[in-house]
Amino acid sequence: MTVSSEDDLAGLKRIGRIVAEALEIMGKAIEPGITERELDRIGRAYLDAAGARPAPEMVYGFPGATCISVNERIAHGIPGDRRIEPGDLVNIDVSAEKDGYFADTGASFAVPPVTRRVERLCRDGRRAMWAGLRQVGTGMPLAGIGRAVGDFARKNGYTLVRNLASHGVGLSLHEEPTEIATWPDASERRIMTEGLVFTIEPFLSLGADYAEDGDDPWTLYSRPRAPTVQYEHTVVATRSGPLVLTMPGQ
Repeated sequence: MTVSSEDDLAGLKRIGRIVAEALEIMGKAIEPGITERELDRIGRAYLDAAGARPAPEMVYGFPGATCISVNERIAHGIPGDRRIEPGDLVNIDVSAEKDGYFADTGASFAVPPVTRRVERLCRDGRRAMWAGLRQVGTGMPLAGIGRAVGDFARKNGYTLVRNLASHGVGLSLHEEPTEIATWPDASERRIMTEGLVFTIEPFLSLGADYAEDGDDPWTLYSRPRAPTVQYEHTVVATRSGPLVLTMPGQ
């Protein structure tokens, strides 16, 4: 999607705030003993109250309002009866639609007590995402995102999952530009146009470099098995840099 009017921008900001606040509320609800399904119900209730529809369910028939992935499950986890335990690493991905506009966000949460390595991984997961976000702007190369995230990962001793990419979003959940690498990609030649809407969502890991299928049609696992985090924002490319849409309270 390319933002072409104030109405477009207002609609995107509205749904961006909604998914950001749903993610924030779900994150605060994480505690030992709560189930993935209970967390998902919290997210669904917030989206319903805001007049938004869960995008994975709406678009793909996903069996849940949000994706909740724990430990070795790193993406597209189906919310089930698994109880969150101390030491777990919980990723929540929230995407939704309202008034024809879509936004997508996500974050990883460590349930205390966790090791310092995992605490650092969570901190650096956000830093890796922002390294990519700082490369966003009208006329900038999309390849700059992957180069910046890749440089950050290499300098700090991490790996990147290289088959889960960022993507266009706005008028649908996944659209052009597709497959935006958050790792160095020498073949990437596309340039960001004014108003382009897309996600930035690197998967930073303590050893994994690939996401592989599990036993169901949705859940993806780290390969090799290693603690992995994902942080995600929806952003608009502007002449003055990145306009992040998925911030709570904006």
